[in-house]
Amino acid sequence: MSNAAPETPTVATAVTDRREVRRVLLSSYLGSTVEFYDFLLYATASSLVFGAVFFANLDPLTATIASFGTFAAGYLARPLGGFVFGHFGDRLGRKKMLVLTMTLMGIGSTLIGLIPTPAVIGALAPILLILLRVCQGIAVGGEWGGAALMALEHATDGKRGFAASFANAGAPSGAVLGTLIMGIFAALPQDQFLAWGWRIPFVFSLVLLAVGLYVRTRISESPVFKAALEMAARNEAERPAMPLVSVLRRPKALILTALGAAAGFAFQVTLATFSITYAVAAGAERQSTLFAFSAASFISIFVVIGAGRLSDRIGRKPMIVGGLVLFILYLFPMFALFGSKNPWLIFLGFTIGLILHSCLFGPLAAFISEQFGTASRYTGASGGYQLATLLGAGFTPGILASLYASSGRSIVPVVVFLAAVGVVSLLAVLFTREGRDLDLTTVEH
Repeated sequence: MSNAAPETPTVATAVTDRREVRRVLLSSYLGSTVEFYDFLLYATASSLVFGAVFFANLDPLTATIASFGTFAAGYLARPLGGFVFGHFGDRLGRKKMLVLTMTLMGIGSTLIGLIPTPAVIGALAPILLILLRVCQGIAVGGEWGGAALMALEHATDGKRGFAASFANAGAPSGAVLGTLIMGIFAALPQDQFLAWGWRIPFVFSLVLLAVGLYVRTRISESPVFKAALEMAARNEAERPAMPLVSVLRRPKALILTALGAAAGFAFQVTLATFSITYAVAAGAERQSTLFAFSAASFISIFVVIGAGRLSDRIGRKPMIVGGLVLFILYLFPMFALFGSKNPWLIFLGFTIGLILHSCLFGPLAAFISEQFGTASRYTGASGGYQLATLLGAGFTPGILASLYASSGRSIVPVVVFLAAVGVVSLLAVLFTREGRDLDLTTVEH
């Protein structure tokens, strides 16, 4: 019998397993697609359905604003999910949290499709809608960090931006799937669509949940996290008892990442909600507008991944800064296209907007994650990302609808607001460090 010590797996040997890396990237992508299908499906429904179904006693524009208010509840809950699941993800592992958050999201979304109308249960209907939206927010708040870090921490040096972009590519993929399925049922007569047609896409979440869980339970834990855990076991001082304390002890990274990413989410949610409402109100056909957004979102999937790969060459900051500047310049032309009533021009408006957005969204997962050390990376990255979604997207649809209504349906205050958010993010990114060449294996950096 040999007396040689058994080999100890290292980070280097783990990350060179290309098959496992591919499985992790697939898991990150498919899992995020399922999560964002559920989360962004609500955005589409809040534009077209919930006002008429749950707030039918209000005039149409006020009902839309109220519907966007329930939409905001999910964004209010996302930072809570980010910090709670981030804490346990830094203590117990990334994989466990991914499975738990996906289950919570799938069940919550399915139940939304089963809520009785106010005609049946009265005021309890919108209350249940808000509570389930909060469950969605908590789930997606914890999911993103795990998906991004599993991809990032399995990747080889020089490919982290590319790997982490698969988590963000799940957002447009989920948007494609959600708007496509909702668009199919939107072809029903209006009374049937509002009565039951909109519910089917939400109930379909159960099928996607089964697929997502199958994939996610078959991947390995992050090698970077396991290495940090082993180091902490040898030296307890290397592992803070509360990852959140470590993040808040040096809050600059959390603040700058939250502000720097906020505009990306403001632009994203504008395209997914207010822009659809604006185009339909201007005279465009509802189903063709949904399909235009879905087709443009499909194109953006590849741009997100390509932008993440390009950020490995030129850096995260140049990509994000360029995307912000170009999107700000595009705002007025974009709304002119949406107001044209022409389905091809509306499709062009969504396509250009989502391509510009993808230039900054692709590198964003790596950009945020690289600002934090391994021992608190899940907490810090999830917290920064989800605070950004709250600041940039949580109230944006309601604010835009209110500005539009109070100005006599002028698009000018809408553009000014979005441009101002873009400038704030631009300044924050300029003050943030470039993370492309940082060493991820350090417990803190």
